Amino acid sequence: MKIVFTPSARDQFLHALAYICRDKPSAAVSFRHQAEKTLARLQDYPESGRTLPEFPDTHYREVIVSPHRFFYRVKENVVWIVAVWHGAQLPDSPTGC
Repeated sequence: MKIVFTPSARDQFLHALAYICRDKPSAAVSFRHQAEKTLARLQDYPESGRTLPEFPDTHYREVIVSPHRFFYRVKENVVWIVAVWHGAQLPDSPTGC
C-alpha cells in the first residue's frame, strides 16, 4: 500500500509544520516524525483510522497526530491523504480522490 498526499493536503501539512516551527523548531521536528510514523502504519493497516464523526456515511477516514487530523481515503492500492486540519477547525465535507 502506498501513501500519497494530494497537493492541497501536502500544502496544509507543510503550512502546519512551518507554523509550529516559528515558535518551537524542535516541536515541528517531533510533529513531523510522529506524523510519518502514524501515516506509515496505514501502509499495513489502511482501515485503522476512524470514520469521520462529522461525515460517517463517506468513505473517508482520519488519523490524529495531535493537534492535527489527517483525512484520507483508500482507493485501489493507495492511501490518499486528502486534508490536514488543526483539531479546532470544523471540516467541510471531504473531497478529492
